[in-house]
Amino acid sequence: MSTSLNAREAAPHIGTLASGPLGTIADVDGVTVGHCTIDQGALQTGVTVIRPHRDDPFVHKVPAAVSVINGFGKSIGLVQVEELGTLETPIALTNTFGVGAMAQAQIRAAISANPQIGREWSTVNPLVFECNDGYLNDIQALAVTEQHFVDAFDAANAHVVSGSVGAGRGMSCFDLKGGIGNASRVVRVTGRDYTVGALVLANFGRLPMLTLDGAPLGRVLTERAAKQAAAASEASAKPEQGSIIMIVATDAPLDSRQLKRLSLRAAAGLARTGSVYGHGSGDLALAFSTAYSVPHDADTITLPPLVADARLDPLFRACADSVEQAIIDALWSATPVTGRDGHQRLSLHDSVPDLAQLLKLKPIH
Repeated sequence: MSTSLNAREAAPHIGTLASGPLGTIADVDGVTVGHCTIDQGALQTGVTVIRPHRDDPFVHKVPAAVSVINGFGKSIGLVQVEELGTLETPIALTNTFGVGAMAQAQIRAAISANPQIGREWSTVNPLVFECNDGYLNDIQALAVTEQHFVDAFDAANAHVVSGSVGAGRGMSCFDLKGGIGNASRVVRVTGRDYTVGALVLANFGRLPMLTLDGAPLGRVLTERAAKQAAAASEASAKPEQGSIIMIVATDAPLDSRQLKRLSLRAAAGLARTGSVYGHGSGDLALAFSTAYSVPHDADTITLPPLVADARLDPLFRACADSVEQAIIDALWSATPVTGRDGHQRLSLHDSVPDLAQLLKLKPIH
């Protein structure tokens, strides 16, 4: 039976920056998240939708940018984000073979809200990220449908759940159960407090690589499990496969060029957990700002005063810490899942009953 824990009370806090009151991406005002989870025997998958605000995202676009840390992925919509520097749909997360259904659902939703799309107006750029959950989920069943996007979209709220939910249902992380993770950090820049929030879809890494708050936990667990040195060496030699999607939100006024720089710092948080961005890992980071929106039909755009580049370091630090914390949150919050062909992933807590001792934490009650 899985251990019941309050992740944000029990998990180690990364760095010295304070988190927001919720400890999730929803600490960035206006951001909401919804999940739709499929838990039906061999079907262990789902959809997660991130809404940057409650307004129409096509009419009121938000500035954004993407960094491809390692491009082994099948996401859709990144090219236009890179070119125009805005989001015009919610962000959808799902499994690799669900990308098409999610894109179609986003297109239908945008047309329903704005019938001019594709006629008097330009077409819409659906934005979908994916990870391969095929170890636990029968991905060939193509279980994810447009209705699952609608359900996740309708469920979006500020009470964000982490773990084996939504798109994270079938995901694995460091050979353990992975999934959705959240975190936030608050920093002071030029006399004002800004929030950086992160949501990750964690589906990457091999166990020997796992580093948790600087502790070589994966190495300890691998050595503990190996009966012979050769067995440990063989486990270490397996290639890193999987993916991670890192979504970073902030209320700091940044333009798309600055958000590109911010998104790249997600890689620092990812690396701290032990990832080396392996050949078969699709590692993507997207950052957006809620400080202002870009109207769809406008002759000119007035930007607020932007944070100067020389003052971005606190935001960079907050991004790295938030992503690392969110990955820990995904591991900490996940519950065990048994799926396709009896495949199982145990949670971190089920695998490491003496986790608190290994990490030199206070006893967990």
